Amino acid sequence: MIKNTFIHIPGVGEQTERRLWENGILSWDDFLAECGRRKLPLARRDEARRWVEDSLLHEGDLDFFRRLLPGRHTWRLFEEFGSEAAYLDIETAGLPPGQDYVTVVGVWAGGELHQYVEGENLWRFEDDAARYPLIVTFNGACFDLPVLRRQFPRLRLEAAHIDLRFLTRRLGMRGGLKRIEPLFGINRPAEVRMLDGYDAVLLWRRHLARRKGALELLLRYNREDCVNLEKLTTRACAMLKESLLPGPLVG
Repeated sequence: MIKNTFIHIPGVGEQTERRLWENGILSWDDFLAECGRRKLPLARRDEARRWVEDSLLHEGDLDFFRRLLPGRHTWRLFEEFGSEAAYLDIETAGLPPGQDYVTVVGVWAGGELHQYVEGENLWRFEDDAARYPLIVTFNGACFDLPVLRRQFPRLRLEAAHIDLRFLTRRLGMRGGLKRIEPLFGINRPAEVRMLDGYDAVLLWRRHLARRKGALELLLRYNREDCVNLEKLTTRACAMLKESLLPGPLVG
C-alpha cells in the first residue's frame, strides 16, 4: 500500500489522493508515467514529482515514511514492512491509578515470542524495545504504550505504531480483540478462550500467592493476544486497501 500512497507528500490530502486514484494514478510509477502526458489534479505537480522520485529512492526505508505519514495512515506501512513488525500486548496488576504496574509484556516478532515478566526479566524489555521499527497493538495508543512509558521512563518507543483497534473500527467492527477475532475466523485454544483482562489480573494475584500453574496460564493467554494480532493485522490492512483503491490493486 505504501507504493499507492501520495498522502505523505506535502500539500496532498485525502481528497487529492482520492482524485489521483480515480484518474488511474494508483502508484508512484503511474504518477511518473503520466506526469508529462496530461494535466494531473495537483497544484504543484513538479514538486510532487520530486517527492515521488524521492519516495522511490527510499522505498525500503521504513523510518522515512514513518516521519511523513499522518498517524491514522501508519497502517499503510504494513504491506511493505510487516516482516519487521513486533506485535505487543501487556498485562497489568489491575490496581488503582498510581499503584498499578506491568506484570507481563508479550512481543511476537519474526515468528518468535518474547515474554517479559515482573520479578523475572521485565527489566530487559526497556532495552529490547528499541530494536523494533514497527509496533502493532490493539488499543495500545490509549493503554499499552502510555502504561509502558510511565513504568519505564527511559523507554525508547520511536517505532511506527499501528493500533488495530482503530483499523477494525474503520472496517465497521466494534468491541475488543477477543470479540473481533471470530469475525476473522480466529478461535483461541479452549484453555484460554473464556479468559479476559480481569482474569489476567486474577491469574497474576494467584501467581503471587504461589498457586501452581497460574503464571503459565497467564503467559498462554498473553501469547494468544500477541500472535493473533499478526493474523488480524494482515487481514485488516488488506481489507482497508481494497476499500480505498478503485480497480485492480497495485502491489
